[in-house]
Amino acid sequence: MGLETQGARSSIWLQGLRKRLSEHPLRRVGPGLITGVADDDPSGVVTYTQAGAQYGLNMLWTMPLAFPLMAAMQLICARIGRVTGKGLAANIETSFPPIVLRGVIVLLLFANTLNIAADLAAMGEVAELTSGIDRHWMTIGFALGSLLLQVFVPYHRYVVFLKWLTVSLLAYAAVLLTVHVPWRLVAMRTLWPDLTIDSASAAVVVGVFGTTISPYLFFWQTSEEVEEMERNPAALPLKDDNVAAVAASGELRRIGWDTWTGMFYSDITAYFVILATAVTLHASGIRGIDTAAQAASALRPLAGDLAYALFSVGIVSVGLIGVPVLAGSGAYAMAEAMHWKEGLERKPSAAQGFYGIIALSLLAATGIQYSPISPMKALFWSAVINGVVAVPLMVVVLLLASKKSVMGKYTASWPILTLGWIATGVMGAAALAMLLM
Repeated sequence: MGLETQGARSSIWLQGLRKRLSEHPLRRVGPGLITGVADDDPSGVVTYTQAGAQYGLNMLWTMPLAFPLMAAMQLICARIGRVTGKGLAANIETSFPPIVLRGVIVLLLFANTLNIAADLAAMGEVAELTSGIDRHWMTIGFALGSLLLQVFVPYHRYVVFLKWLTVSLLAYAAVLLTVHVPWRLVAMRTLWPDLTIDSASAAVVVGVFGTTISPYLFFWQTSEEVEEMERNPAALPLKDDNVAAVAASGELRRIGWDTWTGMFYSDITAYFVILATAVTLHASGIRGIDTAAQAASALRPLAGDLAYALFSVGIVSVGLIGVPVLAGSGAYAMAEAMHWKEGLERKPSAAQGFYGIIALSLLAATGIQYSPISPMKALFWSAVINGVVAVPLMVVVLLLASKKSVMGKYTASWPILTLGWIATGVMGAAALAMLLM
């Protein structure tokens, strides 16, 4: 490529970046927002509901603590994708022994499939409550709809659909408008919980952090930054010598805004779920909530039909975001490891292996609904695997972000790396507690 061509390409990209940065902030959000909402998938909502129902306001403290830790890890992953122009699996392959990548992918696909099964089950149960149609048929419909959207709708159109669905998280905040909330006590318990740490409460804390900081989110956001880059023909990986420093700085600011706001949206929503169930279910003496359908049904006599409807709509909507992210993250990882063509912008005929993994994940997850395996047991084991896989994967991600051979001059800053290592320590302690319980 000649110098004039390179300069023209860089100039076009810089003009496009300036235009994007001049847009309203809400128009600039992308992978970070979708990743954040996917973090609050139905299985996550069940976990937060269990925390609120069992321990009331005394589990609210977990969300302020989790926010900077989850945001730092996702920001690092987003930067890796945009700086290198490659997904997480491709970067791991070039920097670590093959066994590291293979082990991570096998466990990731297994955990994701179980998580998808739990999400589809929750969506089917809630949909049956509101529509009267058998939950198994609803589950098949959700799985098939998700698959068709991912396979036949290009990413640049599909992502618009996902962005609109993120509004559904406001349903959980709206539930709070239907009930009395003792805000002064809420503030006090958020900062100073009245909680006895034992095996039961530790298990809930492990579950909350395990569903908040999950490996599939790392792979998804890294790959979606690559997808966003490839949508612009003039865009280059930031570490490319032809990328102007001012252009790279603008992209990194965009990534920072997108990721921090997306993770905050996710975190505050989880806080609202815990709070809503604490002031309704826990306050009424309801402690045993095992499924999303139970949570929705229990809310109806306590908070009214509106709260019930809002909670139900929220479960289905976030499931429509979470399931594609779970299936897609595993497909990205597998395709990069196998050197297959990948990406949601590609036609099915051009990325058969990539879409095949998505289809197999959804098929296997749907099959679990008709097996002796309980979807909630599947959720438990996916949380265990995620908790175990997350820790070494986080170490790998942090090492990648620190390597100049990977990131060039855009290695992660020490404050972000510090938060990342703290997050790794917290998750390591959580995983250890999970295994020893």
